[in-house]
Amino acid sequence: MNTKSKTKTVLIFGPTAVGKTALLEAPVFHNSEIINADSMQVYRGMDIGTAKPGMDLLSKVKHHLIDIRSPEEQFHAGDFVALADELVTDINGRGKMPVICGGTGFYFKNFIYGLPDAPPSDEAVRKHLQVELDSVGPEPLRKRLAEVDPVSEARISANDNYRVLRALEVYAVSGRPLSDYELPSKPRAQYDCLLIGLNREREVLYERINRRVDIMFEQGVAEEVARLRKSGCRAGDGGRRGCREDDPGMKGIGYREFFTAENEGLSDEQLRELIKRNSRRYAKRQITWFRQLKNINWFAPDDIDGISSCVELFLGENDS
Repeated sequence: MNTKSKTKTVLIFGPTAVGKTALLEAPVFHNSEIINADSMQVYRGMDIGTAKPGMDLLSKVKHHLIDIRSPEEQFHAGDFVALADELVTDINGRGKMPVICGGTGFYFKNFIYGLPDAPPSDEAVRKHLQVELDSVGPEPLRKRLAEVDPVSEARISANDNYRVLRALEVYAVSGRPLSDYELPSKPRAQYDCLLIGLNREREVLYERINRRVDIMFEQGVAEEVARLRKSGCRAGDGGRRGCREDDPGMKGIGYREFFTAENEGLSDEQLRELIKRNSRRYAKRQITWFRQLKNINWFAPDDIDGISSCVELFLGENDS
């Protein structure tokens, strides 16, 4: 497949608070539509804690994959890739530039390379594992995973019970560890992707993160969490229920810490500092993850001219 037959797609990524959203107001993106690649901005009612784009930007540049799930629902990388594929085709077909923008690294990696060829979910096996998790807690399942798939166990963060269950499910269904199912080694053939990475000096980035958390509290993130915990999730009977600590949306930074504060008796100031610390650590992990990708064009977010020239050059390639 030659470059002319591929769909040109711009991918913009960087750590939390680096300035991705503000960049989208640059004139070079005015004929674009944005596909959100932030795993928490897909959830309804979670606006302040996820720093969703404001109405001013949304009125200028159309955004997709924001507010498409309720916080009790899972949203997997496979869901993202399937929806992003549809959107890129649609946006490009209408003569606009598809731009995928966010900070969830594995969304970008799976979009570029595709998904591992692991077996699909088995409802009966998953239900059995979920019952076991609810009965005995995560530690026995984590220990079992370490025995059958130590590579996956080492990769999965401490509170990510969903990925533990998925890895055990794959082993139960196939007899093979999930870590055997690696990502394809070559990018998917249908896309010609421009990768733009955004970063700042660490001290500057951390100052921006700390300030963002302060702004979150000024804007009412505590009240937002209280509303979510009262009636932010859908109940099985079609009504509403309060969001719980184990709901997928509540595992995001800026939300899970409220449960920690309640469980451990933290003060308001300790809660705020915990969110700042976790956000800084997350930013460090994001940068490490993004550096695994190839052919990244790194910019400071304020280098609008450089970024614009890079995008314009990319769009002009092979047009003649």
